[in-house]
Amino acid sequence: MTRSIGEALAAARDGSAQEVATAAIARARDDRWGALLHVDQEGALAAAASVDTAATEGRAVGPLAGVPVVIKDNLCQRGTPTTCASKLLEGWVAPYDAHVVERLCAAGAVIVGKANLDEFAMGSSGETSAFGPTRNPCDEARVPGGSSSGSAAAVAAGIVPAALGSDTGGSVRQPAAFCGLVGLKPTYGRVSRYGLVAFASSLDQVGPIARDAASAAALFDVVAGYDPRDATSADAPRGEHVAAVARGVRGLRVGVPRDFVAGADPDVRDAFERALDRLVERGASVVDVALPHARHGVSVYYLVATAEASSNLARFDGVRFGLRVEGADLTETYERTRARFGPEVKRRILLGTYALSAGYYDAYYLRAQKVRVRIAEDFAQAFERCDVVATPTTPTVAWRLGERSDDPLQTWLQDLYTLPASLAGLPALSAPCGTGEAGLPVGFHVTGRRWDEATLLAVAGALEGER
Repeated sequence: MTRSIGEALAAARDGSAQEVATAAIARARDDRWGALLHVDQEGALAAAASVDTAATEGRAVGPLAGVPVVIKDNLCQRGTPTTCASKLLEGWVAPYDAHVVERLCAAGAVIVGKANLDEFAMGSSGETSAFGPTRNPCDEARVPGGSSSGSAAAVAAGIVPAALGSDTGGSVRQPAAFCGLVGLKPTYGRVSRYGLVAFASSLDQVGPIARDAASAAALFDVVAGYDPRDATSADAPRGEHVAAVARGVRGLRVGVPRDFVAGADPDVRDAFERALDRLVERGASVVDVALPHARHGVSVYYLVATAEASSNLARFDGVRFGLRVEGADLTETYERTRARFGPEVKRRILLGTYALSAGYYDAYYLRAQKVRVRIAEDFAQAFERCDVVATPTTPTVAWRLGERSDDPLQTWLQDLYTLPASLAGLPALSAPCGTGEAGLPVGFHVTGRRWDEATLLAVAGALEGER
């Protein structure tokens, strides 16, 4: 088992990429956590063979040559199923590659399979997949977090050293926290959304999940960059993020919104405070900051994101692609087809449609957008006093499977600390910082200035080895 990208590179170099891929495929076939929806044995072995051939012939190989990875199953990969963990897309095969898939292949990575997720990336537990829940490898009776549940579980279980997920309101960072991993949501526009099945277009970002900061940085360096096919893609400076992991935090000002942090459970707050102490020992300083509008993040998100989902998911109508359930006429066919959405997806579509409906647009959606601007302004003011803003990643540790299935609001509230950064379009990262109740992992969440993922990775590097 290769625990990091560095170990996988060394194994592929000392042996062969095909040996590394074969071992990863065997682990994927033994998946007991519900982490994967599809294992691409043929494609993975072909990619590994190509890496070995290039190395034998003395040709240049990419920075991820022979590294096995998995990608969330809302990312298109030519010739493989892309289901978004929904019955509506069961059996649908993508006709093209997402931009991040193109980048992975160009870098020599070996894509082993497609990871499970909450249906259409809507969920915070990994339980809403139409093909069964994902279990947390740290405690199989617990949820792994969501929506990038399978990506996190595949890394935590040692199937692959790194994975790609997507993060709309915390879907990379929250499962990383619950599974004891590093998860990075890049600045909005840093990574192309081309080939990512849209949930909320003004929020969605693709990001890495890995066991250590250096692996997350290596994967991020490969997938980040401008793409003209995505109108929101930004031609931002690339940077050397792997090197940033080791640069330390001396002189770094860490801002903590104390009133906001008070909403976490005592065991989570204790782990968070111990992590702050370790950063201070390494030369950082802690300052108090205020995020007065952050407490409205959940309300704002579940208006903005659901409104965008209502629009984006209208394309799944049984006419153009995916499932089609015939009815007596077109209207009935449309209704029967869309009835196959799971309950969480239906709930969010209904919320978003209501928020956009005549007579309610100004009262809900437009007002939420105004508060979203205030949240971004709060961060701008905070960064006048600090370099990063720190909170716990989640208010609690991972809960038991099924424990909150009948109370969606309690599940939504788990995104309390991750949502503000998403709404502001800022980069944010979760790093392991110790354990809480029942010895379960706790995440340390840092938000940075636009394009400053390097500082976040430096914080994660400083926390490693002291968990």
